[in-house]
Amino acid sequence: MNNKTDFNHFNTLLVQNVGSKVGPIAPTITPSAAFGYEDAEQAEGIFSAQVNKPLYARVGNPTNAKLESIVAKVEGGFGAIATSSGMGAISMVCTAFLSAGDEILCIGGFFGGTYSLVNETLSRFGVSNSFCEVNDFTHIENKLKSGVKMVLFESVGNPSLTLPDVQGIIDLCNQYDTLVMIDNTATPLLLRPLEMGADIVVHSSTKNMSGHSAALGGIAVFREVDPQDDKLLHEKYADVHKIVKKMGKKAFIPICKKRAIRDYGMTANAFGSFMTMIGLETLSLRVERVNKSVETIANQLEQKLPKGVTVNHPCLVSSPDNARYLSDFPDGCGPLLTLDCGTKENAFKLLNALILVTQTANIGDNRTLALHMQSTIYSDFDAETRKFLGVTDGLIRVSIGLEDPTVIAEDFLEAAQEL
Repeated sequence: MNNKTDFNHFNTLLVQNVGSKVGPIAPTITPSAAFGYEDAEQAEGIFSAQVNKPLYARVGNPTNAKLESIVAKVEGGFGAIATSSGMGAISMVCTAFLSAGDEILCIGGFFGGTYSLVNETLSRFGVSNSFCEVNDFTHIENKLKSGVKMVLFESVGNPSLTLPDVQGIIDLCNQYDTLVMIDNTATPLLLRPLEMGADIVVHSSTKNMSGHSAALGGIAVFREVDPQDDKLLHEKYADVHKIVKKMGKKAFIPICKKRAIRDYGMTANAFGSFMTMIGLETLSLRVERVNKSVETIANQLEQKLPKGVTVNHPCLVSSPDNARYLSDFPDGCGPLLTLDCGTKENAFKLLNALILVTQTANIGDNRTLALHMQSTIYSDFDAETRKFLGVTDGLIRVSIGLEDPTVIAEDFLEAAQEL
């Protein structure tokens, strides 16, 4: 499979789909919470999903629909649902498909919010979980054989930067008729899991997709359903068979809207979707530049950082994921790299000496960002959990932005002199 990214293709696709040729050429915002129906018959048709018109903003509006159509094209999916945040997208999918007594298998390192959702919140509602390392295929296959309901993993571990065998995991899930959801937040355009056979891809669109930190949002993208022969028709998904048989190839969308978003309300707002589309116009340009910069910066830092500070990125020969990076991620694996300063005190000294870099909890921004992990996102986690997730006491997560990579590297190297 050719997994190189055609950035010129996406440069054209994005600007041509975000903009309009006639009337307002920028996306339009529809801020209305409610929509009028032409007559009672149309209202009935809208509520039965036979008429494709806005029902009520909690289950979607025209601005959200525009964003959804663009991202579905980008991901090679059949359809999408925009949500209020990236966690909203994951929560929507989980609550739509998982019930008390079900189990979710989580593979590899995870963002702290996702780990908490699975390990704490879903477990309170009777959904059990299992976690394993990315290469533990024995555990993965045993869980799939036991009838686990869903598999979830990140395209790139955040902040561990572990790289999974994406195709291998997808193929195994399909062999055992198990839903697989991939968080592709770090790698839009670089990885297209739906074309590799995945069922669901989710993003925090707040991050790379928008790039400007001005729009909180998320999105889930779905493959087309085969109403005659689909894993959703397996007996373990019996609770959605009625929807699959009625809605056919678009079944993922009504399943998530009727069984999650309608009742939980994790809906995107029109202004946020508008701002996300503005960011999408330049996504391909930004992704290409940032991923080249990450490699440049990682190599410079590895060569020049003082003793006691180590850099981690899969592009480095020293990384245990270097071979997979070269074979499966030829255009990069997102904006992240990490620095391990050994102790929290040293990490604080380095962070506080930075001039160009912004300290914040976001990633995928146009600006370069950094954050100490143990004292912030993972401060509520015990030592054993932090170890599994790749969070050490001195770990700093860095999200590379659009600035001159030489200047970014110099900022870190000069700050490291304070140690």
